[in-house]
Amino acid sequence: MSRKITIIGAGSVGSTIAYSLSQEELASQIVMIDINKDKAEGEVMDIEQGTCFREPISIIAGDYPDAKDSDIVIITSGIARKPGQTRIDLAQTNVNILKSITPQIVKEAPNALYVIVSNPVDIMTYVFTKISGLPERQIIGSGTILDTARLRCGLSEKLQVAQKNIHAYVFGEHGDTSFIPWTGVYVSGIHVDEYVNVAQHMGKDVQPIDKDEMSEYVRKSGGIVIAKKGATFYAVSRSVCQLCKTLLASSETVVTVSSMMHGEYGVEDVCLSTLTLVGPKGISGKIPMRMNKEETKKLQASAEALKSVIAQINL
Repeated sequence: MSRKITIIGAGSVGSTIAYSLSQEELASQIVMIDINKDKAEGEVMDIEQGTCFREPISIIAGDYPDAKDSDIVIITSGIARKPGQTRIDLAQTNVNILKSITPQIVKEAPNALYVIVSNPVDIMTYVFTKISGLPERQIIGSGTILDTARLRCGLSEKLQVAQKNIHAYVFGEHGDTSFIPWTGVYVSGIHVDEYVNVAQHMGKDVQPIDKDEMSEYVRKSGGIVIAKKGATFYAVSRSVCQLCKTLLASSETVVTVSSMMHGEYGVEDVCLSTLTLVGPKGISGKIPMRMNKEETKKLQASAEALKSVIAQINL
């Protein structure tokens, strides 16, 4: 089956997503679009020359009309936060870029599923939802899928068990107000606290999880990587590729992506991440996870923090 994925933005994240997709038997066509056409052409040439080891794939550096009939459009355009720049300044700058992109891409690919990756991703997802005119089911922010991956990685190391056995999620903003609803953290069917006891009875050197420390690890991981190497793009790219697999699969999957809230957990008119059922038709709906009152308040506080930014930007 011919599957076409368009990536807008040929920076580190966009190009790494393109490379990752080129190594998967997922897309038969990849289109890269960037205001810097030489950069896009260079990235495509580099990626294309490494595809002789897989089934034939078409990869081009194009323009918006080349996105016609795309199954998925991934938006990564935007600038990284600079030293001394406020979060709101970054939001407004990237919102302005998104506002220029949106009418051009939606005109060419009105039926595509849109994956918003540009930061601040929850704000960008909200703006795209408001200005695109597309059904909400077609708009999926990458949200906390990366945060959730970081959480499972951290828990796997602490618990000495494979990540695939861990069911744990990060809710809220992809940012400082994200949080882990620990009531929903399970290892192969038993709560994480109970699993620690079971592992210890097996003679394993497994200690109780320091939940504050783990939350800090998840929130600070991106900043640590940026401080050490200048940018993050491998893990987020793999997360986005996995999301693309979900969107092109034959059945639906529950993931923590950012989408518009309509009263769930007492939150509305803002985009953030909770358990969401996603598949080939986009978003089907949200899965209500049981949370305690403190966790529900944290989600609501995360929503208010995002709303305060939205109130200060020009849509």
